[in-house]
Formats: sequence, C-alpha cells, structure tokens
Amino acid sequence: MLLPSDHVVATGWPDYALRDSGDGRKLERFGPWSLVRPEPQAIWRPSLPAKAWDNAGGIFATKASENEERAGQWTFAPQVPAEWMLAYRDIKLICRPTPFGHVGLFPEQAPHWDWMIERIGGVQGRKPRLLNLFGYTGAASLLAAAAGAEVTHVDASRRAITWARENQAASGLDSAAIRWICEDANKFVGRELRRTNRYSGILLDPPRYGRGPANEIWRIEQVGELLRNCAQLLDGKGAFIVLTVYAVRLSYLALYRLTQQALADWPGTSEVGELLVREEKSERLLPTSFFVRWTRKA
Repeated sequence: MLLPSDHVVATGWPDYALRDSGDGRKLERFGPWSLVRPEPQAIWRPSLPAKAWDNAGGIFATKASENEERAGQWTFAPQVPAEWMLAYRDIKLICRPTPFGHVGLFPEQAPHWDWMIERIGGVQGRKPRLLNLFGYTGAASLLAAAAGAEVTHVDASRRAITWARENQAASGLDSAAIRWICEDANKFVGRELRRTNRYSGILLDPPRYGRGPANEIWRIEQVGELLRNCAQLLDGKGAFIVLTVYAVRLSYLALYRLTQQALADWPGTSEVGELLVREEKSERLLPTSFFVRWTRKA
C-alpha cells in the first residue's frame, strides 16, 4: 500500500545547523565551525548577508557538476583544526573535512536515525539485529548499537571503517555488539542469504557509482536486485528497510515503484518522499535526497 508521499524534515540539533543556502552553495554549522560547501539544489538567493558566508571557518570549492563528484580545494581559517568532535544523542562523531567535500557524516539523515531507533525499541521477543549497508563512518550503526541492537556494518572502504571505529571509541561503545566488515554489499548479502541469517532492519544508502575492495563495480541500477535479496533477510513482522538515494535523476515515485517490485512477495507498507533540511532561522527547506521506508507486515 502506498501511503501519501511525505517530506521528512531535519531541523538540526545542538551540534549542527543549516544556517543558509543559495547560489549553488550551503552554509552549515558543525559544532563551533561554519563551513561552506557546494549545493546544486540551492538555485535561489541566500538570505544571510555576504559577511556571514565570508566569515565561515572553511570553504570548499570544486568544478564538479551535479552528477559528478570530484576532488576540490578547502580553504580554512587559521584557527580551524584538522578535525573536531560532534555529538548526537549518545554518540560522538569525528568531523573531518575530506578532499571530496564530505565531513564524515550526513546530518540530514537524523530523522531516519530516530525512526530506526523507534523501531529497534519496538522489537519484541528477540534481540534486534541491524544490517547497515554502505555504512560509511558509522553514525547509524553506533546509534543502533546504543539502542540495544546487534549491528553488522558493511562498507567497501577500509578508510571509512577505520573512521567508524574511531567514532566507536570516541562514543565509549568499544564493547558494543558491532561487526565491522569491509566488503562489497552485493557479495555480503548473497552470503547472508546462504547462511540463512536474518535481521530486524536494513539500511541502504548506496552511492551512484563505486568500487568494492576487490574492484567490484557498483552502479545504482543494481539497487533493485539488492533490495529483493535484502527483503529475504528480514525477520518477521515489523522488520524494516530504509533506502536513501542521493544525486540521481529519479523521482521518489520511481524509487517507490522499484521498491514495490523488489518487495512484491512480502506484504508491507511504504513511506516515500524527499529528505529536507530546514534552515536555522527561517522556514526555507533544502532538498537533499529521496527515500523509501518500508515496514514488513508479517
């Protein structure tokens, strides 16, 4: 059943805020530092004066187009450190600007993290188990572990997993039940099917294109098959999948149809829409990605 399409809005938290956006850029606050990064969706004019942007602690510039990620150049104020710590709920996350303009977390994902935590808390009669595919630096994995879940975190980047382990240590979760696995997502899910392992929830935040540790090729067009296999790993009523897709020429209706086709053999309900971030001192919303959240009925 298709529920009404929705817009999920991230409003920020004490250590993060979207301060302004416009002219193809966004001005964000990560802890004590404001950063300027490209944002192709922001085709309107900024609302804050130019001084607010010029006084940012770091500015990232690149010639990347909307559909192509390339290395760029950061310019930092002298007082900005190479990395610093942020907090969300009970976890700590290292903010570390990279040559591709990322900083180690996607703060607009916070509503999905909260939604996941609610469902983990509702699991009855068994230990909740979460599979986090394309898990990056581990924010969702750490939050799930802190909420009592056993977590399997899969990412093709050893560097990202090392960063995730640093976040684990910073969060005081060294003894948490987390398996950190550097592997191609398709290969791992295939093996889990053969092992008959099951999960209470699965998160997927795939890139448009990527390579696995053994040079496996990932393209976003493979996500339908991956969803079908993930559905077979879900354990009973209330089990869930969250799929988020960035920087692709798709609508959320296309993602909904793909998900319904992939999960046709399993009864469930879907929420589908856009993930947005609200600016700190206005009602303006910045679109970031499309999502589907699917919950199994039986």
